[in-house]
Amino acid sequence: MSTARPFAFHHETTAALNAPLDDAFAYLDDFRKLSSHMERSSGMMLGSKMEISTDREGGRTVGSRVAMRGKVLAIPLALEEVVVQREPPTRKAWETMSANLLVIGDYRLGFELEPTGPTCTVRVFIEYDLPSGALTRWLGALFAKAYARWCTEQMARDATRYFAPAGMIARAG
Repeated sequence: MSTARPFAFHHETTAALNAPLDDAFAYLDDFRKLSSHMERSSGMMLGSKMEISTDREGGRTVGSRVAMRGKVLAIPLALEEVVVQREPPTRKAWETMSANLLVIGDYRLGFELEPTGPTCTVRVFIEYDLPSGALTRWLGALFAKAYARWCTEQMARDATRYFAPAGMIARAG
């Protein structure tokens, strides 16, 4: 997969999903499920959370838009993303159109699925730049790598839990 715009940093998380490719894609294609970690209060968000909104396509077509808004320590955060790639049932990616964040700047985020017999493997990735402001660039230099790891791990972990065999882990959502 190639991207038209290069980003300075990259992180990815890979996980086995106990699901066929089509079921895994349907789950990951839903921004509400995929980004549910952003709607929950967390230590990485300093106890805050973001509110997700989508256009009529729900982030399920190329060109579809998603927005997130929230506050961390009373500082307003906001971002708008656009889906730039969607190839069911194997891959999807989206990029920021605008971002007002503290530790990460513009980014490309997405996933790729690979069949492994009756189940599949997911690779969640983020390619990103540091923010451009002096203070936020400094914060990004300190925390962006940890945030990128947390974000991709949360997405992979939530999908793993969702498709966990019955009785192993409570099924979410």
